[in-house]
Amino acid sequence: MKLTKKQIKRYSRQLILKKIGPIGQQKLLNSKVLVIGAGGLGSPVLIYLAGLGIGNIGIIDHDKVDLSNLHRQILFETKDLKKSKSKTASIKIKKINPDIKVKFFQTKITRKNIKKIANSYDVLVDGSDNFNTKFLVNDFCIKNKKILITGAISKFDGQVFTFNFKKKNSPCLRCFFQTIPSTNLLSCEFDGIIGSTAGIVGSIQVNEVIKEILNIDKSLCGNLLVINTLDLVFRKVKLNKRKECLCNKQ
Repeated sequence: MKLTKKQIKRYSRQLILKKIGPIGQQKLLNSKVLVIGAGGLGSPVLIYLAGLGIGNIGIIDHDKVDLSNLHRQILFETKDLKKSKSKTASIKIKKINPDIKVKFFQTKITRKNIKKIANSYDVLVDGSDNFNTKFLVNDFCIKNKKILITGAISKFDGQVFTFNFKKKNSPCLRCFFQTIPSTNLLSCEFDGIIGSTAGIVGSIQVNEVIKEILNIDKSLCGNLLVINTLDLVFRKVKLNKRKECLCNKQ
């Protein structure tokens, strides 16, 4: 399918990039990405995914918009208070780009529903705020050979992982965290978070989505990106695949 005149105009600044071009843009339009959590990370992720032309976007979030969310969850406005995050986010990104198809799931992701919800998506972007969800999504992606881009934020710090389980040598989240931490290190409610950190980490997650879909340049796969926004330090840490890990048994 050829790009329409409107699409050529809309994506013109991407089309002139040699590593994207018309073929790459078609790949983006044909891709399917599920965003888990429409909060601090999910908001910038969804805005950029919609803008760059990811053709099929899924959004899963059971929560409603709260006043305390608005300093970092940039998809929402004061008038959206008490509305469903997933439904409201789907409406807003559809306004950004009418080319895309959006499906929302107003529920928690669980062992019972994850396959039904996530199986048709090529890439999963995890913006959840708890380790139970992150481990659940990690294990599903290993089993079903999906691409997973996980983000985490706390205070002025952020982390980004990329796991491509289509590749045999990809480590997983359990290679780094062998067990779920006893304390929730991701709690914005107790530790606080500056909104710009969420924007930085979410934007990097989208950058990883683009590279994985188009298979261009060096992916973050096999590394952890650690970000400190106070000192403005970005550090890549090599992740080794553990022999006894779940990702070695699939």
